[in-house]
Amino acid sequence: MSSLPVRLDAVLVQALIAAALSFAHLHDLAAAAGQDGWKAWAYPVSVDLLLVAAWRRLRSGGSKAAGWCWFLVALTASLGANVATAGLLDLDDVPAWLRILVAGWPAVAFLGGTLLAHGSTAAPEAVSVPVTELPAVEAASEPPPPSVTSVPPALVAHARKVADDHRARTGTPIDTPTLRARLGVPLPLAEAIATQLA
Repeated sequence: MSSLPVRLDAVLVQALIAAALSFAHLHDLAAAAGQDGWKAWAYPVSVDLLLVAAWRRLRSGGSKAAGWCWFLVALTASLGANVATAGLLDLDDVPAWLRILVAGWPAVAFLGGTLLAHGSTAAPEAVSVPVTELPAVEAASEPPPPSVTSVPPALVAHARKVADDHRARTGTPIDTPTLRARLGVPLPLAEAIATQLA
């Protein structure tokens, strides 16, 4: 029997333990800062959801700056709670500045989550290229073929780099809608480029 499932299970168990401890630390800190009842339980959920949303943005190939910014904000909140509840802070006498930070967290998390969910995911390397239509060639016995979109060689070279980067990150070839979004070109041009990359 392969040892791979055992290794995966061990990693999963370790991740669950770490998540439970971090969850408890965030809950305890929120409760000590005056957020009692269901509100204290909502804080760790909020921090973890912001971490997940930021990680998804980083993995999607979208704006990395926004992903890293909100990932670090959520990670700081999580690590801060872990350190604060490790005996370095008197949970019976939480300082005012920490109460302010805890009370302000929902607004910060809402802003971060909204920007990550609805922010632009287009890559910054978008290129605007004019589309040139070539005249259709007519055959005597066949209907005229559709017009062919001309693709500048420099754009094909750039698209190849984008496609290679996508394959390196995801392990799969880039599809036409993703290529179109990454290049910022019209669909007919994206299809013509995809044909040349195939």
